[in-house]
Amino acid sequence: MIIILFFVAHWFLSLFSQTFFLHRYASHKMFKMNKFWEKFFYTFTFLTQGSSFLNPRAYAILHRMHHAYSDTEKDPHSPHFFKDVWSMTIQTKNIYMDYLLHKKEPEPAFRGNYPSWPVIDRIGDLWVTRISFGLLYVAFYVAFATHWWMFLLLPIHFFMGPIHGATVNWCGHKYGYSNYNNDDHSKNSLPMDFLMMGELFQNNHHKSPNDANFAKKWFELDPTWQIIRALNAVHIIRLRKQPIRRPLKIDGKRVEEPQVEEVEV
Repeated sequence: MIIILFFVAHWFLSLFSQTFFLHRYASHKMFKMNKFWEKFFYTFTFLTQGSSFLNPRAYAILHRMHHAYSDTEKDPHSPHFFKDVWSMTIQTKNIYMDYLLHKKEPEPAFRGNYPSWPVIDRIGDLWVTRISFGLLYVAFYVAFATHWWMFLLLPIHFFMGPIHGATVNWCGHKYGYSNYNNDDHSKNSLPMDFLMMGELFQNNHHKSPNDANFAKKWFELDPTWQIIRALNAVHIIRLRKQPIRRPLKIDGKRVEEPQVEEVEV
């Protein structure tokens, strides 16, 4: 039972770091936070992703490229140009490393306005750091595992960040339903996305890439949005723009899609 709780905690804490800090903050700047909280969540991301820590700058560049070139040959991780998820992940890793190590510079449109903490970036990318986290996971399993099959979960701990990214990029552009025609293959894979904390509302997100709430239909639920609302309410973060949905009526009938106005909060 302890192992399962540890696995679930690591899965969702690491996933929250990716969707909240790396995706919605570093890549899109959907909300603001002061330097204290930025460093807090930077550290939180480093600790929860552990051996698979993803650099916010490199992550943001790749994600901005993904939106600009969604499902084209210039998309760094469209599943429609690869025979399997493994080959897509390898290419994504290679492009990521080019930007992480400054082997090449991104186009001007993808530069800047992302958090940076060189000390954490250097520590997080050291092999000794990644191996140390891996050894901690192994030690925990040795101490608390009660069945041999539990050790099969260890590789997921080692590569948690890339596994989350590959799941979203593969499934979110191949499987599910579409609310909008975005001129790409983005899909909403899970109507109530607890498993990926809202990340599998890819079709909705590509329609409104700067809206912090990835859920759009009444039956959709984005758990991370609920956390963001709470953090905004206690002033840990400040939403840049918050959608106000007003019913839109045509010929006296309420249409399914509301009108959206953007206001500062």
